[in-house]
Amino acid sequence: MGKDILMIAGDFVEDYEIMVPFQALQMVGHEVDAVCPDKAAEETVKTAIHDFRGDQTYMESRGHDFVLNATMADVNPSDYDALVVPGGRAPEYLRTYDEVLDAVQHFFEEDKPVAALCHGPQILAAADVLDGYEMTSYPACRAECEAAGCSWVDEVVTDGNLVTGQAWPDHPEWLAQFMTLLGDDVSHGEPIPADD
Repeated sequence: MGKDILMIAGDFVEDYEIMVPFQALQMVGHEVDAVCPDKAAEETVKTAIHDFRGDQTYMESRGHDFVLNATMADVNPSDYDALVVPGGRAPEYLRTYDEVLDAVQHFFEEDKPVAALCHGPQILAAADVLDGYEMTSYPACRAECEAAGCSWVDEVVTDGNLVTGQAWPDHPEWLAQFMTLLGDDVSHGEPIPADD
């Protein structure tokens, strides 16, 4: 049975980190509401593409316009089964919104599944929900995650209700672990052959 999932984004959210989970979760039957503070359904957020080319950090390019399908002001977190917090540059300012922090705290207080990727854990750190968790993030966010009380690891990890990854190259494992928390049957192995 599909779940109702809240996805919190903002301008310059990482392109792949919003587009891929938004579509993949819908593909397997979940309802995903993508919202942004101070924006309404049918408005857009600009995305940024973070590319890894062997430099000390990512290179950033302008991505697409992502259309929101719900309005943050109308959201009641208790109506949702799970939360997705993508990365990019948006988390650095989204963490300043009380409504964002309140929503995040609800999911942790109710032990609902939460998936955060890349810079997304900056919001979790600001919401003061990371104490005692084993987690990961984009490596440049490690210090603030550890300051928020977590044990940082260098791999995709699930700890209780929280699934974290370092960046969009982690999508296969990160999404698989999150979907497992959602109750989806996720298996890795040989492809199923097509009927002849």
